[in-house]
Amino acid sequence: MEIRDLKFDCKYFRGEVPCVPNKLRNKVCSTCDEYVPIKTRILIIKLGALGDVIRTTPLVVRYRKLYPQSHITWITQSPDILPKADIDRIYKFGFEAVHAVMHQEFDIAINLDKEIEACSLLADVKAKKKYGFTWKDQHIDVVTPAAKHKLITGLFDNVSKENTKSYLEEIFEICEMKFGGENYLMNVNQDLVKKWSVLKQQASGKKIIGLNTGCGKRWSTRLWPQDHWVQLIKELQKAGYYPMVLGGTDEDAQNKIYAQSTGAYYPGTFSLEEFIAITANCDLVVSAVSMMMHIAVGLQKPLILFNNIFNRHEFELYGRGTIVEPSSGCDCYYGGTCSRERCCMNDIPVQQVYKAIVQYA
Repeated sequence: MEIRDLKFDCKYFRGEVPCVPNKLRNKVCSTCDEYVPIKTRILIIKLGALGDVIRTTPLVVRYRKLYPQSHITWITQSPDILPKADIDRIYKFGFEAVHAVMHQEFDIAINLDKEIEACSLLADVKAKKKYGFTWKDQHIDVVTPAAKHKLITGLFDNVSKENTKSYLEEIFEICEMKFGGENYLMNVNQDLVKKWSVLKQQASGKKIIGLNTGCGKRWSTRLWPQDHWVQLIKELQKAGYYPMVLGGTDEDAQNKIYAQSTGAYYPGTFSLEEFIAITANCDLVVSAVSMMMHIAVGLQKPLILFNNIFNRHEFELYGRGTIVEPSSGCDCYYGGTCSRERCCMNDIPVQQVYKAIVQYA
């Protein structure tokens, strides 16, 4: 077979390894009946954080509808969270990834990060149409008018507080589209989900309520008081639910205390892939604004979301949950330390959270 017989523009062409039709069905380019020419090449630059990567994936859903014969490339610092079935090429950000992207040409290129490395990449990459944030004259700039709104709200707290658009509304507008309720896409290991389905047997028919007790170290002002968690667990147990305490290594010691003092099940700490599988077996999740929030939304689980220091309009729950906030308000917008003697998270009562769980579970 001659090189001229190769279908370099085929959706399945990989270059360095056999394509799927060849690997599974011994097809070769010259006679292949599965040839799908790429009509639109799209690049998405969304480096981090992991939760932001997950909640950017609805763009992929829309672009697949708009351009059925598209090839989508994504460059990120969190490649493991992205579903390989929905995104054709996933690069982990680094020299190799940037070098590869710089030698390609795209029809559409999108950057939704404001860091210099992401903005510079969009500025340098070859694309017919660019959206989002770029780098110009030694500073961040915008390549589409709607990106200005997102830039300004990120720079000025007083302007950000007045924002009434969700993150998804904002990024769709940046790409000159209107958000239409497209769901998240996420890498979910179904074998691990099946493995952890033992939780259903363990719960003996009771609804499993996943309680994500932490919120990361950056904004500890989001933490709900320990005695509130204990009281909620006991209320749920009394009402016939099966509360399961969840978290990462930062919460491990405290979660063990919750389990010992209440008898609630605590599976321990696991890799991200297994943590997602465990969450997939929950009937409802309770969490502060954190990575767990995005995982729960991605799994389409009902979510009771604690919020105090962020603009509530930012979050899209798709009608599958509710946001609970302190009745006393919060004085620490995007704050990592509390300005009050008594943290406002104390003012989210257990009964309010319990009632929300009963409503959505």
